[in-house]
Amino acid sequence: MNSANRGEEEDNFAALRQALRQFAEEREWDKFHSPKNLAIALSVEAAELLEHFQWVSETESAVIPPERREQVRYEMADVLLYLIRLADKLNIDLAAAAAEKIHLNADKYPIDKARGNAKKYTEL
Repeated sequence: MNSANRGEEEDNFAALRQALRQFAEEREWDKFHSPKNLAIALSVEAAELLEHFQWVSETESAVIPPERREQVRYEMADVLLYLIRLADKLNIDLAAAAAEKIHLNADKYPIDKARGNAKKYTEL
């Protein structure tokens, strides 16, 4: 990832973080947004996303009908928003953490061992 893209991602996360802060403040919800509660809400939203893929084949999961695609899109947004809010509460730079994690995963999954292989890094 080049530095221009990373800067744009950081700006996008910062804008979303600020919008979420304002949204919660206007509704006096900050008192409910503990890291524990946000992590639980994140898990619930991830499960709601997963429901859209339950009981469908691999092929069907890749070709989502338009009416369901919109629902999936909004569930994905919910997951992202709760994750950004949780990162904000814990003072974690999510874009930086994600960039670091990509580098860590590159070390754990070297191309020559991991290419075309779904094994966990401990099994490579």
